[in-house]
Amino acid sequence: MIGAVGVVFGDIGTSPLYAMREALSHVRGGAAEPAVLGVVSLIVWALILIVTVKYVIFVLRADNRGEGGTLALMALAQRALGYRSVFIFVLGVFGAALFYGDGVITPAISVLSAVEGLRDAPGLGHAVDPFVLPGAAAVLVALFLVQSRGTAHVGALFGPIMVVWFLAIAGLGLMHVLQNPGVLLALSPHWGVRLLLENGVLGFVILGSVFLAVTGAEALYADIGHFGKAPIRAAWLVLAFPCLVLNYLGQGAAVLAEPSAQANPFFRMIPEVAYWPMLLLATAATVIASQAVITGAFSVTQQAVQLGLLPRIDIKRTSETVAGQIFVPQVNVFLLVGVLFLLITFRTSSAMASAYGIAVTATMVITVLLLFVIARRCWKWPLAGTLALVAPLLALDVTFLGANSLKIHEGGWFPLALGGGLVLLMWTWSKGTRILAAKTRRDSLPLADLIESLSARPPRRVSGTAVFLTSDPTVAPVALMHNLKHNKVLHEKNVILTVVVSDAPRVPEADRVAIEPLTADFKRVRLTYGFMENPNVPKALSLCRRQGLKFDIMSTSFFLGRRSVVASAKEGMPPWQDKLFIFLLRNAANPTDFYRIPPGRVVEMGTQVTI
Repeated sequence: MIGAVGVVFGDIGTSPLYAMREALSHVRGGAAEPAVLGVVSLIVWALILIVTVKYVIFVLRADNRGEGGTLALMALAQRALGYRSVFIFVLGVFGAALFYGDGVITPAISVLSAVEGLRDAPGLGHAVDPFVLPGAAAVLVALFLVQSRGTAHVGALFGPIMVVWFLAIAGLGLMHVLQNPGVLLALSPHWGVRLLLENGVLGFVILGSVFLAVTGAEALYADIGHFGKAPIRAAWLVLAFPCLVLNYLGQGAAVLAEPSAQANPFFRMIPEVAYWPMLLLATAATVIASQAVITGAFSVTQQAVQLGLLPRIDIKRTSETVAGQIFVPQVNVFLLVGVLFLLITFRTSSAMASAYGIAVTATMVITVLLLFVIARRCWKWPLAGTLALVAPLLALDVTFLGANSLKIHEGGWFPLALGGGLVLLMWTWSKGTRILAAKTRRDSLPLADLIESLSARPPRRVSGTAVFLTSDPTVAPVALMHNLKHNKVLHEKNVILTVVVSDAPRVPEADRVAIEPLTADFKRVRLTYGFMENPNVPKALSLCRRQGLKFDIMSTSFFLGRRSVVASAKEGMPPWQDKLFIFLLRNAANPTDFYRIPPGRVVEMGTQVTI
């Protein structure tokens, strides 16, 4: 449970640094009692309805064999339908792309909010203004630079630190609630409803800021695979939720006692004697929250590559003993550039708050739509019962999405533009690979026909085993055809190898390898991996011994076909999209490295394909 607190609740656990402040800044008479009670009420009930009811009670049930997240939910929905649904596929692509928009903003706004606490430090004030932005940038740059070393060694500290954080913010809140117990009236939802009605259209803007308190809710679902549903539920209900509620009530009490505290209620509620320890603890908590988002981005990238939404990317394991410890250099650089861009562009966490929220609300809407499919097809719920669950949740999410859409011109455009660019990349790669596969299939000879012709006119034979990697095991691999055409030889043993990605997160070792004998010389081998796994072809082939197919790696050659793709003006995608696909294809990770094949055993043979 402690581990779940450290990673799962890092984002939502640091939201008290800015959520209350931003909501009060939009309310008429922000320090008046009805306004303060209304804001606190809205935040508390958002935590109850969105996090507790929607995610903890319902969404956590929809796991894909222990894994969560938009892509895992998409794969589960596709499997539940029994066919490839374009609508479900599009939802998954948009959800994955929008996650990166959130992944860039979370580190920037959380760390900057903590460092901005220097302005309220005793004896400093606005004299530290020139150092706030560089200080936040330094913390973030350092965080991204250490990613290549992994977090296996320091990850054990994340849970205890966040437990201390939650207890500390709860203690601060309780201290102020005892001084002004009248703030407990905010637990009644009528204060929030009254605030929205009195503020009219401005109430929508207030809702957009209130949503900042629950932006980390999606992380609860995404991290099922690391911790399990029971520890996440226990950690939320026993620790995180009550501590957050106490802190928000305490912030409200602090503002009621001292109206000027609404400028930065979290740091204004800290006693002077505890200020510096709390500032350091807040900074540590925001670093942990940022680490959780970065790790999540690496994990989503791995899933997207395996599901065919992105080209092969260099994915490095940073720990041989801890599952899920991976590092993706390209994504790390991408996130760092995005974070620094946000710091330079928005400069304050208040300005950055305008960019925060819309990507998360859109992802939440996608989650509810996919949940409808799961409830109907997997849980076998009747239509009436499914609508009774989904309709209120969807209405709530759409309301918050509408509220956050009002912030598009102030900064919400950034995650949408970022997500839109990634949707374009995923769409181009997915469509391009389908066109390339269809083109290759049309131009290729069926494998059965080739084997028959080789039996009639056998070529010169050489000793050893040849493994031909191909995405379509029914046609003759390009590398095999070129080996026969140019080298005019056929190996003693020939394996047509296909690597398949399942819609399950992981595949048991017993189901990894499937062997189909074709002739005495040819065998078709299929290796199946889950979308959360990294392929390792030599290791998987060693499992073939159990099925009677022995491999000696020193006498085995791996033949890979390398395609040189040329754009066609008359067919395929538009010219600009063809060029983008070719760029992605040329910059994809080397299959030798991606599949962990010994470089000294690889023979590459190229061919040109026009799409």
